[in-house]
Amino acid sequence: MSDELPNGWVKITLQDSGAWRSGGTPSRRNPDYFGKGIAWVKSGDLPDGPILKTDEQITKLGLENSAAKLMPAGTISMALYGATIGKLGFMTFPAATNQACANVVPDTRLVEPQFLFNYLFSERRNFIEQGQGGAQPNISQEIVRSHPFPLAPLAEQRRIVAKLEKLLGQVDACQQRLEKLPTLLKRFRQSVLAAACSGRLTADWREKNPDAVPYAVDAESDVEADEDFPPKWKVTRLGALTAHVTSGSRGWAEYYADSGSTFIRAQNINADFLDLEDIAFVRPPAGAEGLRTKVQQHDILVTITGANVTKSAVVEKPIEDAYVSQHVALVRLKDVSLSQFLFHSVVGPAHGRKQLLAAAYGQGKPGLNLGNIRDVVIGLPPLAEQQEIVRRVAGLFALAGQLEQRLAQARKQVDKLTPSLLARAFAGQLVPQNPTDEPAEKLLERIKREKP
Repeated sequence: MSDELPNGWVKITLQDSGAWRSGGTPSRRNPDYFGKGIAWVKSGDLPDGPILKTDEQITKLGLENSAAKLMPAGTISMALYGATIGKLGFMTFPAATNQACANVVPDTRLVEPQFLFNYLFSERRNFIEQGQGGAQPNISQEIVRSHPFPLAPLAEQRRIVAKLEKLLGQVDACQQRLEKLPTLLKRFRQSVLAAACSGRLTADWREKNPDAVPYAVDAESDVEADEDFPPKWKVTRLGALTAHVTSGSRGWAEYYADSGSTFIRAQNINADFLDLEDIAFVRPPAGAEGLRTKVQQHDILVTITGANVTKSAVVEKPIEDAYVSQHVALVRLKDVSLSQFLFHSVVGPAHGRKQLLAAAYGQGKPGLNLGNIRDVVIGLPPLAEQQEIVRRVAGLFALAGQLEQRLAQARKQVDKLTPSLLARAFAGQLVPQNPTDEPAEKLLERIKREKP
């Protein structure tokens, strides 16, 4: 807070802004202290806004046999330590608090309660930085009470509160809209994959390319599908298009090393792409076991156990020396030119992923066997149409990626608005001053004279 205050403002301490009280906790050993009766606010109940409910209540007997005090509606509570340190709550009903809360009943002759609440919110970082403790910092009431407080004329406080309420409401509405966008972008990607794997994405392409040659599939691999694919699309199973489907063995743990060959685990593909930022290393055994699970460019990898079952990746770039764990299936194709389209088919929420999830969870366990992967039904377009589908999906996903980058930038900008508005408010720069307002210093003098 700047030492230079606007005209009519005066610097006091938070101690002088109202009556401060501590909280307390009745003994848990006495069941008569807890139950219906008095709302009891814990630091975890503080929502940085109005307190509308509490998880627990204490009895009158519990209140009388603890350090807790019944606080009136309008009390402001602050968490002094714990996971919610610095969080605030505005009581909308009489309540007591635990000892992790500092409570102030604002002196409404001197301060508009919401003005005080907003100031405490704006100073949270300063309070925490002054606190003590390492992994579990805490703020003492002495730190809070002795903290400087810029007291504006009461009428100006009310104008500031009204302006902040309007502007912060707009910021909150903007943040809520931004919070919805990641879900919309996820749905967009899912819709793109659904359109790609059903033929809707390239309906116009087929009209311009009626002579596209269907992809040759063995007649015995033809299967019936639950949906109608375009006429020149062949319906087959993934297994008919693979050279082999395998997974890592359970014995790899003994081959872990600090360096050596890359070991691809389920966490390396849990976002539907191959992420090699955090990898493990192995020194693989010589012979068939090592060769069987060695990864090549164009392989499709599928998580087959655990919470991220069905998450997949295609190995887009050459990979020199890498192997898969027992939780990852390796799908090697007969024709690597199919890899990108088949990957889209495997992760498509209305196609491969839907089938794999049904197989995994339908069996009552979050796991897949290699047969489940081979049995995935694929609608396979002509190769030229596959290439067009892959091109269009890449373009639409790139657009989604650009939107995500803009969203991240927008979030950063919006996150700066609240601190900026609060800083302007308590520097006297948010609303115009009115020369007819009673200066804060005179208000203080008048209140002192009124005291008995």
